[in-house]
This record gives sequence, structure tokens and C-alpha cells, in this order.
Amino acid sequence: MFIQTEDTPNPASLKFLPGREVTGSAPPIDFPNQDAAEASPLAAALFAIEGVTSVFFGADYIVVSKAEGLEWQLVKPAILTAIMEHFIAERPLMAAGFTGTASDAGEAEVAEEDAEVVAIIKQILDTRVRPAVAQDGGDIVFHGFEDGIVSLHMRGACAGCPSATATLKQGVENLLKHYVPSVSEVRAVI
Repeated sequence: MFIQTEDTPNPASLKFLPGREVTGSAPPIDFPNQDAAEASPLAAALFAIEGVTSVFFGADYIVVSKAEGLEWQLVKPAILTAIMEHFIAERPLMAAGFTGTASDAGEAEVAEEDAEVVAIIKQILDTRVRPAVAQDGGDIVFHGFEDGIVSLHMRGACAGCPSATATLKQGVENLLKHYVPSVSEVRAVI
């Protein structure tokens, strides 16, 4: 088994491509901490590696983030080994009985009068933003809309990325303002 790696815009995150589906057509799954990783044997194995701070599963990739100050050359071999061993042993991605996502920022209540606007925002995010962000090993999930402000949750390589603010403000915010005039601002939620 050959696993490729790709850099992401976030220097603390690396994208691992195992050459097979990870979540496939299912939604991406975010493990922002070791407690969330209990839902997945692979995520738990990755968090067992010293210095791993988060794990994110995409359709055909895995993003692993490391602690600041730790060099990739020290942690990357152990990550590659854990991923390879998992897939060669044909272990399940998620623990038995798992439903949903391991970490979800949760969607805020949306006012009834904003339902149509929210539907448009979600469509734009799903068709134009999320595929582009997935190329960099991340994900952006709708969290809420209130008083013209769109709240989004950054996951994967996007979480903690130095260029995430620019992506939100210059990319996502401008795109949403263009197509949805009632949008005045985009903010990241943690």
C-alpha cells in the first residue's frame, strides 16, 4: 500500500491520501480532540501518536494536525504506519453503533423568515465553497445566520490555519454577499 501526502495551507496539517475511500460519499468526520477519537479505531490510533492534535476524515483523504514546534519528519512515519496498518487489517473506520459525526459544531436555530436565505447560503457553501476547501484538506460547515451574519465552523486543515481568515473574508464572505444581498458578514465559530 502506497500512501501519498500533500501539504495544506496550514503548516500544522498534512493531508494523507491512502489511495482508497475513507468516508466515501458519507459526510466528512472531524476529531478535534482525543475524546472525540474514541468513535473511530483509526482516529484513536492516530491520537496515540505523540504530537497529534486533530484528525479529519474526508472522502478519500485523512488530515492530521500536529503540535506547534514538532517537525513533520518526526511524526509523519508513525502516522503513515498507523494508516497503513489500519487499512491492511481492514478494520472499520468507525466504531460499531456510531451514527452521525464525531464532532459537529451544531447548527443554531434559524428564524422562520430566514429559512429561504439559509437554504441559498447552504447551497452555495455545498456547491462552490466546500469542494474548493476540501482540496486543501478542510471543510466549512454552516452554523447559523442572524442579523445578516453567517456563522461557519472551520474543520480539518482549515481549523487553526493562518490563511483561514483570508479565506473567510476575501473568499466566502465576498461570494455570499454577491449572491445573497442580506449577508453582511461571515464569522468563524469555534
